[in-house]
Amino acid sequence: MNVARAGEEPVNSPSAPPSQAKKYNRIKLLFSLTGTVISFIFTFAIVALGFSLRIERFVHEYLQSPYYAFLLFAALLGGLNGLLSFPLSFYSGFILEHRYHLSNQTFLQWLWEHVKALLVSIPIAVPLAVLFYFFLHTYQELWWLPVATSMFVVSIALSKIAPVFIMPLFYKFTPLENETLKERILRLCKNTKMNITGIFTFNLSKTTKKANAGFTGIGKSKRIILGDTLMEHFSDDEIETVFAHELGHYVHGHIWKNILVGTLGIYVGLFLTSRLYLVSLGWFGFTAVDQLAALPLLILWLGIYSLVTSPLSNMLSRKYEYQADRYAIDKTGNASAFASTMKKLAEMNLADTAPHPLVEFLFYSHPSIEKRIRAAEKP
Repeated sequence: MNVARAGEEPVNSPSAPPSQAKKYNRIKLLFSLTGTVISFIFTFAIVALGFSLRIERFVHEYLQSPYYAFLLFAALLGGLNGLLSFPLSFYSGFILEHRYHLSNQTFLQWLWEHVKALLVSIPIAVPLAVLFYFFLHTYQELWWLPVATSMFVVSIALSKIAPVFIMPLFYKFTPLENETLKERILRLCKNTKMNITGIFTFNLSKTTKKANAGFTGIGKSKRIILGDTLMEHFSDDEIETVFAHELGHYVHGHIWKNILVGTLGIYVGLFLTSRLYLVSLGWFGFTAVDQLAALPLLILWLGIYSLVTSPLSNMLSRKYEYQADRYAIDKTGNASAFASTMKKLAEMNLADTAPHPLVEFLFYSHPSIEKRIRAAEKP
C-alpha cells in the first residue's frame, strides 16, 4: 500500500511536520529531475560530439565479434553514465535519507545493496542485451517487433520468479506468525477466487524505517508481503485495510490490466521510437540501424517516449489506487482504520499529503494522501 510517487520509494519520519515533508519531497523531486536532465544531456552529447564513434572504433580494435563488441560498447557507456549519476544517487539515496533520519544503513551496507543489485542484474541483462542486438542486427528496421514480444515474455517470467528467487536475495521472508491477523486476511480472500502461496513478513527495517506492503508475483508465485515496520507500528485493523487494498487490486484485475496496458505501451513505444530513430540516423552521420555508435540515439528516443507517456500511466495508476481504496473500505467496513492508516503512513513515510496539482499529475503514481482520505469519507 504505497503512498509514494512514481519512481520514488516511500520514506518515513515519525511525526514529521508538513513543512519538513514538503521540503524533503521537493529535494527528492529536484534531484530526480536533475538526474534525468543530466542523463539526457550526456546521451545527446556523446552522439552529437562524435564520442560514441570513437568508442565504437576503440572496441572494434580489440574485438571482431559484433556481439562482444556490442557488450563492451554498452559496458563502457553504462560505466560512464553510472559514474556520472553516482554523486546524485549517493546524495539522494544515502545522505538525504540520513539527514531526515530515514535510513538504517551504514555507507558500506548501502553500497553493498547497490553492488548486489548490479551483480544480480548482470546475468539477466546481458542475455537480454545480446538478444536485443541480435534482433536489431538481423531484422534491421523491423527489430522493434521481436524485441517487444521478447520484453512481454520476459516481464511475465520475471513476475513469476522474482518473488521466489530474486527478492529473497535482498530481504528475509518469513511466514506471518500472527494467527489472528492471518485468519482475518484469509477471511477477506473468501469468495474472491484468489489463491495465494503465502502471507509473509520481511525485514524492511534492515535498510529503512519505512513502512510498506505489497502484492507480488503471478500464478503460483503469488504472495502478500508485509514489511516488519508495518507489523510493528500498525494495529491489526490497520494492517487488514492495507491487505484489503492489495486484494482490491487483484479483484479489479489491475495486475493483468497493467500487464496488457504495459505490453501495448511497449509495442507502440518501440514502433514509434524505431521510426524516429531511422529518421534521425542521418542527422548525425550514422549509416546503419545496428551501428554501435548510433545506439545511444535510440536510448535517447526511448527516454523521450517514456517521459511523455509517464503522466498517462500515472493517471491510470491513480485510478486503480482509488478503486483499491474503495474496495478496502467496503470489504472491511472500517473507514476510520483506513483513514488512520493513511495518516500514519504519511507520517512514517514523510509524504507530502497535499502536493501541487501539477506535480501530482506529472509524477505521482498514487493520489495524494488528502485526496485518498477525502474519497474514503464519501459513502
